[in-house]
Amino acid sequence: MEHLRGFIFCICFFILAAMNGSVEASKQFKVGDHIGWQQPGANNTEVYTQWATSKRFHVGDSLSFEYQNDSVLVVEKWDYYHCNINKPISSFDDGNTVINLDRPGLFYFISGVPDHCKKSQKLMIQVMGLHQRAESSPGIPNTPEVGLAPGPHPSSSGIVVTVTLTSVFLALILTVVTMV
Repeated sequence: MEHLRGFIFCICFFILAAMNGSVEASKQFKVGDHIGWQQPGANNTEVYTQWATSKRFHVGDSLSFEYQNDSVLVVEKWDYYHCNINKPISSFDDGNTVINLDRPGLFYFISGVPDHCKKSQKLMIQVMGLHQRAESSPGIPNTPEVGLAPGPHPSSSGIVVTVTLTSVFLALILTVVTMV
């Protein structure tokens, strides 16, 4: 019986050591939810800022831009604030663009239609690292200073689920050891 207990403990230990880490569920966020990516109306110029501040973006998530007769430009900070469409990092005009958020930090998007950006068709998001907590940063969406709770409630537009395998296997080991 002692040999069986030791054997089970060793197997659980090696599984735990091999899988030490966490599992992240990536989400795809539809930019603008039901309105998609379009020039906001005159009475709704903050639509993309409000949309971004209601979400938490993590490395591995993606943004889906759905649009017609428009485009999406990935730009630098200066180009975002000045609506400069001349030097994009990337440019898309296929009507259904998916952009992978492959690093933590700020991402800047604007419309490639000349006056749309000036009429608030632009988006700035903060992407969190896998285990990063938001720090207070004035003027940057998704930080506590703009009045957000530590995390959103589950919604149809996205949620990140983290399960720490270490805790799962520790519970499994304790259960097996006490049963044997």
